[in-house]
Amino acid sequence: QVQLVESGGGLVQAGGSLKLSCVASGRTFSSSYVVGWFRLAPGKEREFVADITWSGDRTNYADSVKGRFTISRDNAKNTVYLQMNSLKTEDTAVYYCAARERYRTYRYWGQGTQVTVSS
Repeated sequence: QVQLVESGGGLVQAGGSLKLSCVASGRTFSSSYVVGWFRLAPGKEREFVADITWSGDRTNYADSVKGRFTISRDNAKNTVYLQMNSLKTEDTAVYYCAARERYRTYRYWGQGTQVTVSS
């Protein structure tokens, strides 16, 4: 079984930065795994933010965060990061990391970390 634990959320002013971490435990991901970040804001549906292959050879971003957010991974630490710069109030949400095998649906989810961006 895989456990994912997010951290790094908090309160930041618009224009500021935060770096989220997602630590995986329970198994070692193979290069076929994909780890993604999603967010859920009040009154909205869950939104894809970014994902990265465990091999690191491919990343994807939602249009709303391109150029501001960067996803990366540290295989030695079993950790995926989400560097968030130039934060906007509309980035306020609970951020979740999730993992899946390539070509499959997301199977493992973390508990989420709150990000609040004030104006």
